[in-house]
Amino acid sequence: MSEVVITGLIEGGKATGGPPFGPALGPLGVNIAKIIEEINQKTKAFEGIKVPVKVSVDPSTKSYKVEVGSPQTSALILKELGIQHGAKNKEEVAGNITLEQVKKIAKMKDSMLYGKSFAEKVKQVLGTCKSMNITCEGKDAKEIIAQIDSGEIKL
Repeated sequence: MSEVVITGLIEGGKATGGPPFGPALGPLGVNIAKIIEEINQKTKAFEGIKVPVKVSVDPSTKSYKVEVGSPQTSALILKELGIQHGAKNKEEVAGNITLEQVKKIAKMKDSMLYGKSFAEKVKQVLGTCKSMNITCEGKDAKEIIAQIDSGEIKL
């Protein structure tokens, strides 16, 4: 039998022996509690945010590997602002984020973002802010992107 891969979305530090991992790991004969403990240890920094987790198990040797993905950019923005969701309509502004917070998120998501430069990655996070109707430094995220493009804002 080849490697079995189980994936799930878990709130940081709060995995349990219940679904999605417990019932899938049980028949493989591995130490579920040990795997859950490792998932929680690896995800505790993302408390309050759902993160993708992948557990790969080799049923013949009972060896396993836990991989934690990166939370969605929007989830990191919401956590940074301490709010539950983005704007419900175009007129509503859901919150205001600082450029420092945007940079922090860009650093956290570094390997997951497509930009070649740090400035491009920051602009990608700002694009997510724009789609959630979240302002940056009190301005529309598009304005901040334009200021980065013009060189007015140096990163």
